[in-house]
Amino acid sequence: MLIEVKNLKKVYKLGDIEVPALRGIDMQIAKNEYVSIMGPSGSGKSTLMNIIGCLDVPTEGTYILNGNDVSKMTDDEQAEIRNRQIGFVFQTFNLLPRADALHNVELPLIYSGISRNQRRKMATEALERVGLGDRTHHKPNELSGGQRQRVAIARALINNPAIMLADEPTGNLDSNTGEEIMEVFEQLHSAGHTIVLITHEEYIANHSQRAIKLWDGMIQSDEKLN
Repeated sequence: MLIEVKNLKKVYKLGDIEVPALRGIDMQIAKNEYVSIMGPSGSGKSTLMNIIGCLDVPTEGTYILNGNDVSKMTDDEQAEIRNRQIGFVFQTFNLLPRADALHNVELPLIYSGISRNQRRKMATEALERVGLGDRTHHKPNELSGGQRQRVAIARALINNPAIMLADEPTGNLDSNTGEEIMEVFEQLHSAGHTIVLITHEEYIANHSQRAIKLWDGMIQSDEKLN
């Protein structure tokens, strides 16, 4: 099993007040699954995503990724997992505005000891995979919203991560462009990538194989779609 969480709880403290965000999540995701995690605001889906992405730690419970107990790792060990095993795609793209597409995509490799020529080759190949081989030297303000999200997907792919973690990846796009981005994720899934998609849109979740719905920090339903 690629991802396994057991009795996962997260409590945020606001002064003397405790606010439970997750109330005991049990979940498994296999390699090469395509899973959407759904729920309204306050359901806990963003908290769960942050824990899966090693951006936060649970208050209680266990998170095992690729056989490693992430919940017992140090900050540095979690950073290593984050950099090498998880590819992030965010709603807001998070691209450097003054850097071209090629440089934005190669960024995760800069501190990994890979030569400049090899980095550029890998970044070019990643951009070609998402259909942007002819946009390598365009800056974000020279690209459409859909193209910017493709650059972000290429950047997430560059380390060949165990998981592609996408947080509302179509949230800033019109519906037609959003469908194009979902087609890119479907192609990546067909190529063997494991994708975990956070969304509150039913029609976006329907692209996945399985939908996990959260409500008040608990799993309300877990069903196969395709």
